[in-house]
Amino acid sequence: MLRLVDESAEMEAAMLPTLDEIAREGARRLLVQALEVEVAEYLETHQARDENGHALVVRNGKTRARQITLGSGAVQIQAPRVNDQRIGADGERQRFTSKSGLSTGDFREALPVLLGQEAARGLSPTNIARMTSAWQDEYEAFGKRRLDERDYVYIWVDGIHVNVRLEEDRLCLLVMIGARPDGTKELIAIADGYRESTESWLDLLRDLKARGMQAPVVAVGDGALGFWAALREVWPETREQRDWVHRLANVLDKLPKRLQPKAKAALHEIMYAETRRDAELARDAFVASYETKYPKAAESLLRDGEQLLTFFDFPAEHWKHLRTSNVVESPFATVRLRQRVTKGPGSRNKGLTMAFKLLEMAQKRWRRLNGAELLPLVREGAQFVDGIRVERETNPKEERLAA
Repeated sequence: MLRLVDESAEMEAAMLPTLDEIAREGARRLLVQALEVEVAEYLETHQARDENGHALVVRNGKTRARQITLGSGAVQIQAPRVNDQRIGADGERQRFTSKSGLSTGDFREALPVLLGQEAARGLSPTNIARMTSAWQDEYEAFGKRRLDERDYVYIWVDGIHVNVRLEEDRLCLLVMIGARPDGTKELIAIADGYRESTESWLDLLRDLKARGMQAPVVAVGDGALGFWAALREVWPETREQRDWVHRLANVLDKLPKRLQPKAKAALHEIMYAETRRDAELARDAFVASYETKYPKAAESLLRDGEQLLTFFDFPAEHWKHLRTSNVVESPFATVRLRQRVTKGPGSRNKGLTMAFKLLEMAQKRWRRLNGAELLPLVREGAQFVDGIRVERETNPKEERLAA
């Protein structure tokens, strides 16, 4: 008996502990950076020297790692150590005492979610202004880096909408994540787009190409994106794979609730079919069952029908990665959580910077693709039929030319 498995649900369940880990790692990195900023300010403020001109306040390595409990859980921290040789008016040796946490503006509200309320009360607005300025510089450098030496075999794209408190229009984050030939996943771009329009995606793709990025083999995303028209103009050779999770939701939304469980099982027969032929037969059966009474549901399924089945032309080990844009959706749960807590960033620039930093932290924990060893073959143009590699057929003329 064939058992249908909802892989998207399994992936979401598997990601939950990973999101907790992301929050803890993000908290640790942010707290370490906060401590470094705090020490730098302390050294800048206290520049006293002895009679020989030697500084009385200097860095002195790091403390032993110790466990600190934050809002997102326990983390190991090695704090920077300061050697302060000054003697106060009371005759006591001066000491550097950290008040660390994070505060001010958008980050004052967002970071207690990572660090906890107590840890979020320490740093001055000046310190946080320095940190956010550094993060904005990092984001600007990220958006200008050369991509000649980076190869992305697959890419996943999405448009993520974020409220901006001080502006009428919502911020639309255009996000692109890629799979390297070794199977690692990497943030390629995060940019400010206007309602996921084709022009916004065109600007982004042209910029990536100008910085040396070559065409990916497959792009995965929701069919509603303006991305596809832009892709065909910039990289027409890239294959298109529509996101099944979005398509299932769109189809089911056009059916009565009482029919949705049965319809969902039928849609899964298409999504998880063993071969393209099996998928096409299951699709035809779905259309035959629902087209007469619910034509919009059938129409939604048939739209971009071939692009829903592109994954059959690639290694079976990659299918679960190619069927959905969960690669973008899962890590962005972290960004959405912070956005809900802060009621949105105060400005578009702060929103981009916050999302960039959270995703930069998250990608340290992203898992490699299954069957990573097959990615170089995909890049080289190896042929796969129903997930299995086949030898390329050559005609006699090609064989003579090769000889």
